[in-house]
Amino acid sequence: MSLDLATSLADLAADAAAGLKDHFGVDATVTAAAPGRVNLIGEHIDYCDGFVMPFAIDRYIVIAAALNGTENARVATALGGEPAILPLNIKQEVSSPKWANYLRGVFQGFQDRGHHLPGFDAYIISSVPGGAGLSSSAALECCVATLLEGLVDTVLDTKEKALLCQKAEHDFAGVPCGIMDQFASAFGKANRLILIDCQSGEPELVPFENPDLTVIISNTMVHHELSDGGYAARRKNTEDGLAILGKKSWRDVLIGEVEESWDRLGEPVNRRSRHVVGEIARTIAAAEALAKNDYEALGPLMAASHDSLRDDFEVSCKELDIMVEIARAIGRNGGVIGARMTGGGFGGSTVTLCESRKAPEIAATLAEKYKEATGITPQIFASRPSIGAHLV
Repeated sequence: MSLDLATSLADLAADAAAGLKDHFGVDATVTAAAPGRVNLIGEHIDYCDGFVMPFAIDRYIVIAAALNGTENARVATALGGEPAILPLNIKQEVSSPKWANYLRGVFQGFQDRGHHLPGFDAYIISSVPGGAGLSSSAALECCVATLLEGLVDTVLDTKEKALLCQKAEHDFAGVPCGIMDQFASAFGKANRLILIDCQSGEPELVPFENPDLTVIISNTMVHHELSDGGYAARRKNTEDGLAILGKKSWRDVLIGEVEESWDRLGEPVNRRSRHVVGEIARTIAAAEALAKNDYEALGPLMAASHDSLRDDFEVSCKELDIMVEIARAIGRNGGVIGARMTGGGFGGSTVTLCESRKAPEIAATLAEKYKEATGITPQIFASRPSIGAHLV
């Protein structure tokens, strides 16, 4: 198996424009793109005042659009089905089709800021694998927000746009996500990781320029809806832990305090708490290693992160564990520096930091061994940090 190659942004934009023409008979006047993301390290702590270190991948959602002279958005997608017709002269509410709620949430964010939204026709195409833990929902939200910037001739502050999209996911998709996904899609830059301080809400770009290194993303093809309670339950565990410890922020908690309060915290809050404190420390250590170009230090940190997510936070699954174990077995001699699950968990993808020259061979081994163990053919591709949401 060879690595899946990314469709170029130019080709995606051309396909989106063609789709718009086919469905609505009009030429695109505004085209927006926004990427998915992977998180190298720092999982399930963006809602705990922690640090996270994602990057924008070279897989994008692209929307081509043109004004239609009405008060409705008519939106079709490459997935097929009838176009969604969304009134723009009313307060947005959760409705059907379900996928359009992400759009409605962003529309409402612009309406709340006093923008009159003109009617438009749009066509959506995506190269971001859905349900793979690569934040296709955040990419869609950021793409819609960027499209609206073009349609109403405004430019939001990047942080404001990311927060608008986060609120859309909270209010219209029912997922109480932290800021990481939307920040990564909005702030992405080529050859830069994004270290996000989730307490201050400030991003810092971290160099990742060494062409000898790449990140393999392995979609296990096992999917899970985050809005069905698993995510919310973990988030409540962390809130309960902080309350029991009597602290205002997880940044004020030391690992020794968790251990001293182990019985008082109780199961599973004690293990959830240990994950949060440990993962914050691991992410800080990873950023320091990158600043020194000490890439070898990332391997043990990624391994500890995965083990904690598997055992203490319990958001991994059999398939994710198998993919990580295969990468670990390839080892440093085979070109693998580190591997871990990425994203919300309960399925989705893993990230494998490796030597670029050995990436095709590593990908082939991951695919072969994973299919032997599970019977599932994974989707595997490599990515380096890429540009964030923008008008094409």
